Amino acid sequence: MLNYDSVIVTAVVSSHMKISSCHLFVRLQTAVISYDYLTAFRHVENGTDEYWDLKSKVHRRSAERLRDLCCANRGTFIKVGQHLGALDYLLPEEYTSTLKVLHSRAPESSMEEIQQVIREDLGKELSELFLSFEEKPQGAASLAQVHKAVLHDGKTVAVKIQHPKVQKQSANDILVMEVLLKAVHWLFPDFALMWLVEEAKKNMPLELDFLNEGRNAEKVADMLAHFTFLKIPMIHWNLSTKRILTMEFADGGQVNDRDYMQTHGINVNEVLPMYSEMIFVHGFVHCDPHPGNVLVRKCPQTKKNEIVLLDHGLYQVLQPDFRLNYCQLWQALIKGDMSGVERYSRRLGAGDLYPLFACVLTARSWKAVNAGISSVPVTRSEDIEIRTNAGLYLPQISDLLNRVPRQMLLLLKTNDLLRGIETTLQTRASSSSFINMSRCCIRAIARHKRTKAQSRRRRVQITLAESLSLWKLYMYELFLWLKGSMTILMPLLH
Repeated sequence: MLNYDSVIVTAVVSSHMKISSCHLFVRLQTAVISYDYLTAFRHVENGTDEYWDLKSKVHRRSAERLRDLCCANRGTFIKVGQHLGALDYLLPEEYTSTLKVLHSRAPESSMEEIQQVIREDLGKELSELFLSFEEKPQGAASLAQVHKAVLHDGKTVAVKIQHPKVQKQSANDILVMEVLLKAVHWLFPDFALMWLVEEAKKNMPLELDFLNEGRNAEKVADMLAHFTFLKIPMIHWNLSTKRILTMEFADGGQVNDRDYMQTHGINVNEVLPMYSEMIFVHGFVHCDPHPGNVLVRKCPQTKKNEIVLLDHGLYQVLQPDFRLNYCQLWQALIKGDMSGVERYSRRLGAGDLYPLFACVLTARSWKAVNAGISSVPVTRSEDIEIRTNAGLYLPQISDLLNRVPRQMLLLLKTNDLLRGIETTLQTRASSSSFINMSRCCIRAIARHKRTKAQSRRRRVQITLAESLSLWKLYMYELFLWLKGSMTILMPLLH
């Protein structure tokens, strides 16, 4: 009997395979993956050690086939594979760990293809536009690759150029994906995965428009200008089109590269405080924070720590009511306020699945959620428990993802990517991280209340209450700092 874990993997894999007369390899790999799941467990008793070992091997080899398939078909397939690699709450570890490499192993377009795109969009040859242009790309992604170049005025720039066939292929890929997902849902009614198609339809055209990416970059640079450590490369609009984005060149190490940080003397305890600001205060969220898009460096001028945020094609705009409920939910999760967790989870569409929603959102066990996630450290055994339970509740997770507002889907992906970075830096579930989240939530809720206040007196009351809450948070932060300092000093005093 085919278990749910195998069914969902087969469904997700099948739903993303492009079937056409010119893609025999796609059809073959899809058939091989499906056949593997349908036949591998015939002579193995469910629940035995042999069964679990075999299932892990089937997951691993199927994930490797899917990875190779994505690389072979490029474009939309790479993007979908990257998205699947971030679904830690839905797919087995063998899949997520294997597909995560697609962030750094995307195929490259040839120099001839790159020159053709520049010729078509900018109407000139490379030598007319650039003093020098490095043929080897700095990096290749699912939709584009980036080359380092020097303008005739001596400025060094990064030129992001779209792979030439992506525009034409993406619409067809999404259409085939939609047809296959409807077939999967007919075969397996428990798994309603149409949200994947809805998100692809909405987001792919935006990601393929590099002028939109440039506008997003300028908007977030202005919005977060008070974060002096944040660097958003400046856009050169005269050398940018829908398929070409020319921007200021900024290098650095990936945010999850601890060796790079140590070598360059970069001490980043809380690397991403701006994400809480984006989510809770402004509701304009950069939704692709994989390590290749978040660089760290010493600023060449000031020699201070700096974070460089790249790839601004995919943003989620949070509606005010959604953002307020999301703020209240995280405040409840941090404090262990279970009535608040239920209330605000229901407001966000989770319904009776609110316990599962809280676990998916935080990647914590229900026991940790009840205790307050800020007071219970993350352990390896808890992570194993989360993954095990994810396999047991796959139909319910699928149901949940179809219930919640569409805005929540990209936030879940963003949360997973940020959590991966924090795990590498060993700052996951740190007190400073929760304090920063709480601070942003307090500010956002107070701002919302002031917009609803009908008298100056009420607005003053709200501002005073906000100041008091922030002061309490500051004192708590100071207490933790003193406590940590004493822990370090006590052995030295003895």
